[in-house]
Amino acid sequence: MATYMEQIYLTIVLAPLIGALLAGLAGKIIGRSGAHWVTITGVGVSSILSMIAYKYHVFDGGETYNQTLYTWLSSGGMDFKIGFLIDSLSVTMMVVVTFVSWMIHIYTIGYMYDDPGYQRFFSYISLFTFSMLMLVMSNNFLQLFFGWEAVGLVSYLLIGFWYKKETAIFASMKAFLVNRIGDFGFLLGIAAIFMAFNTLDYAAIFSNVAQHADSTIVILGDEPWSLMTVICICLFIGAMGKSAQVPLHVWLPDSMEGPTPISALIHAATMVTAGIFMVSRMSPLFELSDTALSFILVTGAITALLMGLLGLVQNDIKRVIAYSTLSQLGYMTVALGASAYAAAMFHLVTHAFFKALLFLGAGAVIIVMHHEQDMRKMGGLYKVMPITWICCLFGTLALIGFPGTAGFFSKDAIIEAIRHSTLAGSDFAYFSVVVGVFITALYSCRLFFMTFHGEQRIDIETWKHLHEAPFVVTVPLIVLAIPSLILGAFLIEPMLFGDYFGDAVHVAESHDVLAHMGGDYHGISGFLLHAIQHPLVLLLMSAGIFVAWLCYIKFPDFPAKLVSKFGFVHRILLNKYGLDDLNQRLFAKGAIRIGQLLWRFGDINIIDGFFVNGTARSVRVFSSMVRHLQSGYLYHYAFAIIIGLLVLLAVFVHGILN
Repeated sequence: MATYMEQIYLTIVLAPLIGALLAGLAGKIIGRSGAHWVTITGVGVSSILSMIAYKYHVFDGGETYNQTLYTWLSSGGMDFKIGFLIDSLSVTMMVVVTFVSWMIHIYTIGYMYDDPGYQRFFSYISLFTFSMLMLVMSNNFLQLFFGWEAVGLVSYLLIGFWYKKETAIFASMKAFLVNRIGDFGFLLGIAAIFMAFNTLDYAAIFSNVAQHADSTIVILGDEPWSLMTVICICLFIGAMGKSAQVPLHVWLPDSMEGPTPISALIHAATMVTAGIFMVSRMSPLFELSDTALSFILVTGAITALLMGLLGLVQNDIKRVIAYSTLSQLGYMTVALGASAYAAAMFHLVTHAFFKALLFLGAGAVIIVMHHEQDMRKMGGLYKVMPITWICCLFGTLALIGFPGTAGFFSKDAIIEAIRHSTLAGSDFAYFSVVVGVFITALYSCRLFFMTFHGEQRIDIETWKHLHEAPFVVTVPLIVLAIPSLILGAFLIEPMLFGDYFGDAVHVAESHDVLAHMGGDYHGISGFLLHAIQHPLVLLLMSAGIFVAWLCYIKFPDFPAKLVSKFGFVHRILLNKYGLDDLNQRLFAKGAIRIGQLLWRFGDINIIDGFFVNGTARSVRVFSSMVRHLQSGYLYHYAFAIIIGLLVLLAVFVHGILN
């Protein structure tokens, strides 16, 4: 059985890679249709096999698979290996990544139909899926870092896919550089782990982690630091970059410059969830540092609250959803900080489906609107796009946590988990996620009302030609809408209060907020009843819907009056709290000035002036002196020979006498 499953795991990883290579290297041979067939087939095979692996590990209780495939490098007695760790945690990510990616591959046929880079795009998104699978299936930090960097590289290629567009070039470079900041911290964390454990293998590290619980390290001065706190904070800095937490969030909204399928792929189930998965996988380490957990808790709370507020003032349909992703990632991060890793993964799973649904729904609108993305130029689209309208309604309800939807169970579970937490920063985190419920409902319904309802703000000629999106676009929407509605009810009990994750996630007894919640859990109906009996969250969600209806349906002129009265606040939000300007002026322009300074003094004066040009001048001066010795007269050479012999004779005689 082990050999059979090993073949399945290898196929899951290699199928998208083969599709990517065929579409990328043989694109001209297999043509446009061939490119989408090989990649869709590859990812489809990977998705189906991931479901088989999911059944084996989750439903059948199959043993954890942890094997090395081959040794990549041996150096100084240390082996760097490539291998797989497949358990309930990794197999859950495998199903989510491959299935959502599969739907996006199918959707791309309709969205990118006329694009000249059709084959290249399919090659990139399939390669992205391979990279993400390598990340989530790894059993050591070397392979994890490979997948970590690979998704960063391919995201750079995908965000800047339209490379002739200046804004796309800027966005891809911004994403790449900001993620390098996070990756620097991540690499320091891995280096500290290697220093402490002398291995990069997960199993070996986790089995010996208790020995280093009280270990310290000196970084600056003589003050000792907790080794586990340093390791965990460094690792989390990497997660801040990948999962776009404040202040390393600035790349994600600009990544909307890429095609819409990429927005769904990066922001829903893949790249931005890598940090959430990584912290969950490293739970045995994080549980040894309350300081690191509090840092994660507060960072997630700030992101959930502040990024949700920015979604209120965006008019680009994709950017509203992008800021929504930032906010929801904040919710997941808060759950990690409260040691509710299962709740974070639960929301990751549900969010993957309804957020992919919303992005693809926005893409369907953009297609029929001839790539218009400004919601102020939409309205009334439910009349001509009924399938997209109902699918986006389901996605919106799941996002705001409407009772019974997938988002309701996962988001309420996080809020309840934070309420039970006693870690430093938990009170602020609880305030942030509760207020975030109102903000989420407000910006989500604002998007839905401005796009599909209210006054028709589309010119008559365009309206006459509007129609439902193509079949190949609407099918993935329908498929994604189903789990967006019902998945939460199926997963809440086993994932949060059962033994779903088993040994894949470790929680210290003093941090186990989900265990406290489990004592009060009495089934799905009981969870719904609890929400009604403690109606704060439901009231805030309902208030958000009502305010959105008032402002964008009943009194559509009211938001403009509000802006004129509170223009200062509106400008702060439009300016994104000045963080983009700060990055641009302090870091980007600062780096340019430092580079210019180094070029002027280092390159021109030292490298060119002293080494390159200085060497050339020295050779020229020495040559001008030596060339006088080459006169061409025989008696000059004879004289030099005689002088030389006399010198050698003097040296020889001096040596004998002494």
